[in-house]
Amino acid sequence: MKKKQIIFIIILGFYVIPMKGQENKKQQVTYTPIGIFHTDYTPLTGAPRQGILIPEGKGRIEIYPEYQSALRTLELFEYIIVIYHLDKARRWNDTAKPPASNPGYTFGLFATRSPNRPNPIGLATVKLEKVENGILYVSGVDAFEGTPVLDIKPYLPSIDGVKSIRNEAIEKDLGLHGENSIDDSTFFK
Repeated sequence: MKKKQIIFIIILGFYVIPMKGQENKKQQVTYTPIGIFHTDYTPLTGAPRQGILIPEGKGRIEIYPEYQSALRTLELFEYIIVIYHLDKARRWNDTAKPPASNPGYTFGLFATRSPNRPNPIGLATVKLEKVENGILYVSGVDAFEGTPVLDIKPYLPSIDGVKSIRNEAIEKDLGLHGENSIDDSTFFK
């Protein structure tokens, strides 16, 4: 009679560490949207490539009823980070050429903010105008109408606003720096 093999998985924080012999097994990851974006942007109209650079770009995030109790005290924050599924993204390539980037560079996909990724996850810092009846009124958005929202976190300047001369230098080559920089002087304080 053969012994049954039992596989144990140890969970530490956000990391799943497989036991010996299971290192190369792929895991399936499933997310359930907590809400949906409502904006004037569609694939036909287009959307800003980085919403925070267009602060007048307004939108709403409708949080589904079963998650609305988790919004408690969110209105204390002026900026939030929204993680969403880029459901209209096209197939991905391992290189990308950002629209306003230095013509001398072709970037590896993971060195860009291209929406066309193996896992099309969007990440945006948006200004939270108000929270009312399960609706977040936000500005600086870049998501299309109907984009599924996966998570919301507060923007914390001491953690999320890392000052890096090296990153700022390459940001110019990516075409993301200059006169269109964020003009809210409180943003990175």
